[in-house]
Amino acid sequence: MKTRALILISIFTGYILLSSCVPAIQGASTVSSIASISIDRRTAGVVLDDKTLHLKLITSGAEDAQLEDSHINYMIYDKSVLVAGEVPSKEIQSYVLGKIQILAPNIKQIYNETTIGPTSGIVSRAKDSAITLQVEVLFQDQEVFHPTHVRVMTENQNVYLMGAVTDREGSMAAKIAANARGVKRVVKMFDYLAAIPDSEIEKAKAKEKNEQDKAALEQLSADLEAEKLIIQQKIDELNSAN
Repeated sequence: MKTRALILISIFTGYILLSSCVPAIQGASTVSSIASISIDRRTAGVVLDDKTLHLKLITSGAEDAQLEDSHINYMIYDKSVLVAGEVPSKEIQSYVLGKIQILAPNIKQIYNETTIGPTSGIVSRAKDSAITLQVEVLFQDQEVFHPTHVRVMTENQNVYLMGAVTDREGSMAAKIAANARGVKRVVKMFDYLAAIPDSEIEKAKAKEKNEQDKAALEQLSADLEAEKLIIQQKIDELNSAN
């Protein structure tokens, strides 16, 4: 009996810990969110507006009694709002969309990916969080686009991608996301660019030149050290001869 009680306590404790962690992780961009705003393709003002709106939607939803039987996540990029999750009825679905328009009258568009039905369980949300993290980590291991240019959210194992990208960058991001373990579907909601911004090309060129200059200086330093050793050896030989 004592052993069984300990097992039950362990399971209950693990469930509580998992329950407390998942809301903090779910819907969050865990890797890319720490990147400098200077790398973002949005202006600093738009980045701030997007973050402010996201916080406003999350806070408003948490305080709304009409949404207590709903599970809703938001992702926002350049004033476009993706809303996903589960709601109990069409009326609540319409209520959610209307509330977004009231709280953010200047948004460009709303992508409605909510479904009508029971809310997802803790295991499903944990899987979604793991998929989001996995995709963001995979984004680090490629050179087609900067990982901070693509935002990721997973809901019911569907991966949603937002950002300002070229067609090549968007295709690569979708391909990588589709290869993540457990993904059912990848949905692209990109703002497409005709080409990589000139400012980024100039930065890349400057970075490459700096790296070349650094390599040249390191090689020069190594050559000088080698010459110093040769000269020292000759001095030592002359001293030995005398």
